[in-house]
Amino acid sequence: MLKIIDLCCGVGGFSLAFKDIAKPVFACDWDEKARLTYDTNFPGHKLVSNIHDIVINDIPKYDILCAGFPCQPFSIAGSQEGFDHETQGNIFFRVCEIIKETSPKVIFLENVKNLVSHDSGKTFNVILKSLEDIGYKVKSQILNATEYGNLPQNRERIYIVGFLDKKHYNKFDFPDKIDLTKKLFGDIINISKKQDDKLYQTNTESPSVQKMFEGIKKQNVIYQYRRFVIRENKSGECPTLTANMGSGGHNVPLILDNFGIRKLSVEECFHLQGFPVPKEFKLPNISNSHLYHQVGNSIPVPVVERIARKIGEVL
Repeated sequence: MLKIIDLCCGVGGFSLAFKDIAKPVFACDWDEKARLTYDTNFPGHKLVSNIHDIVINDIPKYDILCAGFPCQPFSIAGSQEGFDHETQGNIFFRVCEIIKETSPKVIFLENVKNLVSHDSGKTFNVILKSLEDIGYKVKSQILNATEYGNLPQNRERIYIVGFLDKKHYNKFDFPDKIDLTKKLFGDIINISKKQDDKLYQTNTESPSVQKMFEGIKKQNVIYQYRRFVIRENKSGECPTLTANMGSGGHNVPLILDNFGIRKLSVEECFHLQGFPVPKEFKLPNISNSHLYHQVGNSIPVPVVERIARKIGEVL
């Protein structure tokens, strides 16, 4: 079996997506709670906290480097500081150092769609040239989870795959689109199932909750509460889940089920990212705010799984 390392691993979306093709042998992430979730599901190999503290000689021999390097510096929802971000902007170059010193057969990077257009495309050109300068032939494509992962979540991401061997590069293609058959209400969300009381909006004295009761009238519809405005999502899909869900209830999508107005549960959010919770993927006993943050930061597993299969075929 092939071996991967999972840098900026979060809860382990890459490690899960590669489960049939490669096993993880090394991982890192700065977020202590995310490392706890990762280690709960992928124990038995070295998991470190700071990518800058990695001693490259300590990394076991491996074949594929995966990295969902921090997206906040490039995200429309974030600061858009790019490489100038004080703590996260230079992580990409640290990833490049590790690639250069270890020469994996394949590199597989993921980030927000906005990375491609950030700074009028200059940022993305720097990324591609940096990878080419250390010997990799690179292909990239923006894929939406609704079109490539059979997930009812509008989540567009840029995927970058690079090969050391030109023969592998020539054989590789990103997967084709597939039909969206999974339904948001029914397959992911069950409005007839009572959820934890803490998810329901009951404080009718709160101005924000009053606003929710005024604006959320329909079932089988996703709503968002932002800037004191209730927005109805009419696409039939869930809007992009974000890491900001961990910083406040107003960022978590809202629905009206048979018992009241509530936030999507943590488990529903993980299902929207394709994680098989709770049977195959376990969530540790930590606060919902941490789990919302983690799932919003993660990758849509089925999309990456399909790309991983394509990589496995060419290797």
